[in-house]
Amino acid sequence: MREAYKTNNTLQMVDAIKRNDAITLKRIYNNNYPKIETLVLKNNGTKAYAKDIYQEAFLAVWQNVKQDKFIPQSESSINGYLYTIAKNKWMDVLRSQGYKKTIIASQMSYFEIKDEENNGMDDDILKDKRLEDVMHAFKNLGDACKSLLRKFYFEKKSMKSIAKELQLDSASTRNKKYRCMKKLKDIALSNN
Repeated sequence: MREAYKTNNTLQMVDAIKRNDAITLKRIYNNNYPKIETLVLKNNGTKAYAKDIYQEAFLAVWQNVKQDKFIPQSESSINGYLYTIAKNKWMDVLRSQGYKKTIIASQMSYFEIKDEENNGMDDDILKDKRLEDVMHAFKNLGDACKSLLRKFYFEKKSMKSIAKELQLDSASTRNKKYRCMKKLKDIALSNN
């Protein structure tokens, strides 16, 4: 009986979305925006970016439901779908601006997901959690390390040009980068 009620509610919700029911659309919009804003703000974004990304993602979900490209099984599947689209759109923005946060994370074995670690958790959720840990750790690094890593990973500067800016030789700069990455990894791991 409960399953039939759930299915009936889902069908009504899909129908309401297809009819552009303002109350349903507003409820879905308002219930999900805070999660997207948090995602964007925790990953070097602004509220303005969060609003833009969310509106694009919401529009994509709305269009996909209307065109039967996505058929939700429940309201939570709509919420998850909306979050995934927004997250992917934000990652695209970060890549296009040269932030390349994923490079730092991918160089850390800590970020790799092992089967025994996920305990049934979605890999994307686990990766997002680890990315949050790395970004939190990055914020806690000293200014010199933040500056060096930002120049190398985010601004894509060569070690030679960074060495010149820091008035060091290339070997010293590489060593400093290595120590900064080790410090970043230690902070990220200690936060768990």
